[in-house]
Amino acid sequence: MAATTAATTTLHLSPSFPTSNCEKEHPPPKTPSGSLEFCTNIQELEQIHAQKIKTGLTRGTAIKLITTCTTFATKESLNYAIKVFELFQPEEAEDPSLFMWNSMIRCYNSAGISEEAILLYQKMLVKGIRPDRFTFPFVISACAKIAAASEGSQAHGSLIKMGFGFDPFVLNSLIHFYAECGDMDLARKVFDGMPERNVVSWTSLICGYAHVDCPQEAVSLFWEMIRMDEVQPNSVTMACVVSACARLQDVQLGEQVYAYMCRSGVELNSVLVNTLVDMYMKCGAVERAKQLFHQGEKNMVLCNTMVSNYVRLGLLKEPLNIVDEILQKGLRPDRVTMLAIISGFARSGDLNSGRECHGYVLRNAFDGWDAISNVIIDMYMKCGKPETASRVFALMFNKTVVSWNTVFAGLIRNGDLDSAWGLFNAMPERNHVSWNTMLGALVQDSWFEEVLALFRKMQSSGLEVDRVTMMSVASACGYLGALDLAKWSHAYIDRSRIPCDIRLGTALVDMYARCGDPTSSMQVFRRMREKDVSAWTAAIGAMAMEGNGKWALEIFAEMIDSGVRPDSVAFAAVLTACSHSGLVEDGQQLFISMQHDYNIAPHIVHYGCMVDLLGRAGLLEEARMLIENMPMEPNDIIWGALLAACRIHNNFELADYAAKGAMELAPDRIGIHVLVSNIYASAGKWADVARVRLHLKERGARKLPGSSSIEVNGVIHEFTSGNESHLQIDHIARMLDEICKKLKHVGHVPDLANVLLDVDEEEKEHLLSRHSEKLAMAFGLISTSPGASIRVIKNLRKGCVLAWIIGELDAIN
Repeated sequence: MAATTAATTTLHLSPSFPTSNCEKEHPPPKTPSGSLEFCTNIQELEQIHAQKIKTGLTRGTAIKLITTCTTFATKESLNYAIKVFELFQPEEAEDPSLFMWNSMIRCYNSAGISEEAILLYQKMLVKGIRPDRFTFPFVISACAKIAAASEGSQAHGSLIKMGFGFDPFVLNSLIHFYAECGDMDLARKVFDGMPERNVVSWTSLICGYAHVDCPQEAVSLFWEMIRMDEVQPNSVTMACVVSACARLQDVQLGEQVYAYMCRSGVELNSVLVNTLVDMYMKCGAVERAKQLFHQGEKNMVLCNTMVSNYVRLGLLKEPLNIVDEILQKGLRPDRVTMLAIISGFARSGDLNSGRECHGYVLRNAFDGWDAISNVIIDMYMKCGKPETASRVFALMFNKTVVSWNTVFAGLIRNGDLDSAWGLFNAMPERNHVSWNTMLGALVQDSWFEEVLALFRKMQSSGLEVDRVTMMSVASACGYLGALDLAKWSHAYIDRSRIPCDIRLGTALVDMYARCGDPTSSMQVFRRMREKDVSAWTAAIGAMAMEGNGKWALEIFAEMIDSGVRPDSVAFAAVLTACSHSGLVEDGQQLFISMQHDYNIAPHIVHYGCMVDLLGRAGLLEEARMLIENMPMEPNDIIWGALLAACRIHNNFELADYAAKGAMELAPDRIGIHVLVSNIYASAGKWADVARVRLHLKERGARKLPGSSSIEVNGVIHEFTSGNESHLQIDHIARMLDEICKKLKHVGHVPDLANVLLDVDEEEKEHLLSRHSEKLAMAFGLISTSPGASIRVIKNLRKGCVLAWIIGELDAIN
């Protein structure tokens, strides 16, 4: 709401040139009665026009008609003005009446058809009519409205050549133009070069700084204006300064500005009161805002400001009280009110209240407003009613790209990715939000190859990608382990000059780590100008994936020395690194430090890291005692970590204990049953193996097969154990046989204990030779040049539990 107010205020900064001043330079003939000045609508103007035709329509009267149409600023009045203008502007004649041209340019601009205003100015120049000091402000104002930077700069050059470079009205319009185009350097240059400044000059520059999100400069310029005591600020100046304080969220600064307003006698009109209330709300001074709100006269704009800010702060009871107060005063909540309140109910998931608001919207015909329908769709989606939301969407007369985005984002939120995908493909128009939402959804659902395919389509569409797009692409490359694509993506970011902020930099660090290139990961990390705790955690996680616990500890210590406070996820990452590297003492010290030095209560994921750390090191009894002394009940992940450690160290007695706890908590978790089955197989208890696997078969459960993938020439090839469907399987088999022969020749003996099947040793040896990693490696050997690095990525990498840790912590928080 504040942004709307500020924007409205900024529009008032365009210099207003009274007709009377223009008439002094080009005085039109006097009308008989002067009644045109008192016209209030187009119908009255037509009647007077008819009277003038009877008595003889002169050029002076035509100019008056055009000027009067300009004040109406409607489509109908513009069409009327065009007819009058064309009647007195035959193509072959050279018209000396500059005032009529100026009035017509102003008329186009007032009606919001700025392109036509600029074209008319150009046509005037072609006809050889020389502009004056009143022409340029209208033309430059038109350029400002449509951000026509090139045309405005040309007009700037022309007015200087014609000697109007010192006129304050013209220069004020230039300041406003450059500010609207976001070029504050040129705006300031014009301002500094002015021989004389008035309140419009200062206000234009102050509001320009506020408009381009430089609130500190806006406030500083205001105090400079006060110190110089050249001119007194007006209400528009004060509104811009207060809005800048709101953006800075500096309530003390806002109070100082308010105190100056009271001392200097600036009229506290409704616009200023609304801006002040918005400033206090955005600065968190809710009670102060309420005092000012109740002191002034209530209107819908002020009430909507309060309602919108309450909703933004997550306070939903207070807006309803304001609505009650509005109704008691005889006012009716408008569509802006409903937009804010319904968005609040969407955030809180209050379906019943949302439905009541939907009914009010329908009764008052607010549903014709696109923004209202969009927020209603969003509300139903967030309340878990996608069918109702889809019906609202289907009934919309004007479906904008925002409407489409809201629907398919809601379908994604409700887990219906197939419907969302179908809707995405049916969209008549897509913007960045559309593509990025779909890419993000595919990443969340682990459709990584589809992410890359969709990214290529986005490029083909001609739409420039942004940092959000590349974050999804980086995630897909990382999870696929596609190092070549990862490097290409990084180069594409640099080549396209996509701003690499903390989030994108962190995604790149994680991408390289997952692709098995920790060197590149750390290079990206070291080049990051700013690093938050997530970036440091990604770097620690990169070392954890590599199994370099010492380096992970060094990075953790460096993070603390740099003044960044570690959070729960950072501790989970460094504990994981200790676990993968067998750094038991370091891990135990960190676990204690987390509680005593940083006052972070360990979550269950931290206990899971400690159980994994102790279990890998063979300290199974210590791990069991830690589980029994946990302040919360262990979950299946905790028991699974202990169970995996029991299998590694062949502790079958403790394995039975862990298996019982795991299967009681997660009877449907396939991984637990498979792990138990493998433990029985390691012990040679084939009857128990058969019993567990029969139980899984009866439940219809299927184990996710382990697979290995390798990237060759930008194409990812995936292999599963024993699968011989690859097109080059014959060449792969010959390479595997050659590898086995050479290994035997140097004395290698395969460890058949890892084949947990009840078959003879010859079959075990064959199965072992056809493991997915070996298939991928053999393919790499026959497909790459000598000396090339071969990177094989596992879908079930045993040590990479960081993603699970982060997911668990997100769920807790």
